[in-house]
Amino acid sequence: MRILGVSGSLRESSFNTSLLRAAAEAAPDGVELELWDGIAELPLYDEDLDNDDPPESVHRLREAWGAADAILFATPEYNGSVPGGLKNAVDWGSRPRLEAPLRNKPVAVVGASTGQFGALWAQQDLKKILGAAGARVVGTEIPVSRAHEKFDQSGRLLDGEVFEQLRLHLTTLASEAVAASERVAA
Repeated sequence: MRILGVSGSLRESSFNTSLLRAAAEAAPDGVELELWDGIAELPLYDEDLDNDDPPESVHRLREAWGAADAILFATPEYNGSVPGGLKNAVDWGSRPRLEAPLRNKPVAVVGASTGQFGALWAQQDLKKILGAAGARVVGTEIPVSRAHEKFDQSGRLLDGEVFEQLRLHLTTLASEAVAASERVAA
């Protein structure tokens, strides 16, 4: 089972990217979580560019997202919602509509912020956006608040409860991915 981890943050020392690294460590047996970091390379969505020969960065996104069994998104919260770069990536991943890599793809959402709500609004918004894009959204949010206290200087997760929540989240996501593949095969 291959789950792709997509961080909505471009920061080098991003708490959300660190959260995905912790998820990779928490992954249950048989589940591999691989980080995908192509958001910064994507052009703004433009239907004129979305043709038979899209930009190479878009081709790489569609190939990677399409090949994954499931996707775990980690979002920071910018001005109370999803960062523009992450929304842009979802827009590219939602097209072409009938062949989109997000179409019926099992996805889950987590998020971290230094505030007291752990990017909860951004996670809720991202779940809505992913659902509208055609993804199969699984599970509830995992808000990691006061992230600067939950990770050490090297980005390693210090909170055992969050670690276990990530393990459960990935177990649920992997189960949905198996069920989805069985539905397709039937």
